[in-house]
Amino acid sequence: MSDENTPPPVTAFMLVKTTPEWLAMSVEERVAAFTTQVVPTIEAGTTGVRSRFYDTEFYSARVTDVWVWEADDHDAYQRLVDALRETPFWDRYFEVVDLLVGTENGYARTYGVEAVTTIST
Repeated sequence: MSDENTPPPVTAFMLVKTTPEWLAMSVEERVAAFTTQVVPTIEAGTTGVRSRFYDTEFYSARVTDVWVWEADDHDAYQRLVDALRETPFWDRYFEVVDLLVGTENGYARTYGVEAVTTIST
C-alpha cells in the first residue's frame, strides 16, 4: 500500500488549564494521581496513540499546558478522548480550553504537492 492511500495520523493539540484542585496537591500527589487515575485508563482504552506534554504557564495565563496527541486514525483519537473523559483529568484536574485537531501537511496530501511549509534549517 502506498503512502498516499494510508490515512495520515491525526494530531491533536489539547490546550488545558490547571484547576485549583490540581494545584492544591503536592507534586508527589499529582504524580500519583496521574499515574494511578489517568494513565491506566488511557492504556486500557486506547491503542495507536502517542503524546508529548508542554508546560506553557510561564507564557500564557489562558492555557497552562499543551498536550500533543498523535493518533493512528480518527477512531484511535476518539477512543482517547472518551477514555480521558472517564478520568478526573477531564474538567476536574484540568479544564480543556480548546482542541485543535488536524493532519500534518494535509494540503500537500490532498493536492499531491510537496510539503513546502515543513521547514528545517
